[in-house]
Amino acid sequence: QVQLVESGGGLVQAGGSLRLSCATSGFSFSNYVMAWFRQAPGKEREFVADIPWSESSYYADSVKGRFTISRDNAKKTAYLQMNSLKPEDTAVYYCKAAGERTEYWGQGTQVTVSS
Repeated sequence: QVQLVESGGGLVQAGGSLRLSCATSGFSFSNYVMAWFRQAPGKEREFVADIPWSESSYYADSVKGRFTISRDNAKKTAYLQMNSLKPEDTAVYYCKAAGERTEYWGQGTQVTVSS
């Protein structure tokens, strides 16, 4: 059974930091691109960052320089380190695993940044 479980969300003041984790099981983690998306109230889900393998990563312009995505293939876990958080970063953050033919999503974790 495939599982992606996000954790680490919460309430933080602007300028603060959070680290999200996405613990996975049930699929070949190292063969999947891991990504983070987010969805703010009333808005569409948007790409935040992804990491195909350990040596490369890609970011949305809105988070570049503030967020860092990483993965631990041995632990089958992806991470999103979020620094210098802004109120506009408030959203539900989702973890996604993308393979050649399949993709899996987590249930999301709420991040709220107060001004």
